Amino acid sequence: MPRRHRLDPSSVTRPGTARARLARVLATLTERAPKPSKVTVAELCRLANISRNSLYRYHAPILAELRKHQRPESSARARALRSAERLRSENALLRDHLAKLAALVDHYFSAYREGHTLLARRDRELADLRTRMDSKPIALPFRQKSTTPPR
Repeated sequence: MPRRHRLDPSSVTRPGTARARLARVLATLTERAPKPSKVTVAELCRLANISRNSLYRYHAPILAELRKHQRPESSARARALRSAERLRSENALLRDHLAKLAALVDHYFSAYREGHTLLARRDRELADLRTRMDSKPIALPFRQKSTTPPR
């Protein structure tokens, strides 16, 4: 029968000890990390000498703090920056649409002016023809159709 090892009473961790180590390591990591995504669960557990299963099962508040730190800036400033960036891109898109709209307006205005000029020229030519012809209605001879069939 295999011999069982007895645990050394000094190696048994008290309930608050693991939590305190995790909190201390998390505070250290969050202060030192250049980017929030660099702090990982594995690194936190390795430095605190805690298994990842233990972290997930018994230390949810610490895990929540880690996740909160890992998220991109969730502050009001970050929201304002995202909103400002969205508005900048929207403004650029609107400027592009405005330029296209101005080009269309120019095109249609020049087409209107050209049509207006052509109609004015046609009206002048018709008036000139009427005055030259001194136009009076001309009666066209009316021919009646014969009832005899053509031969």
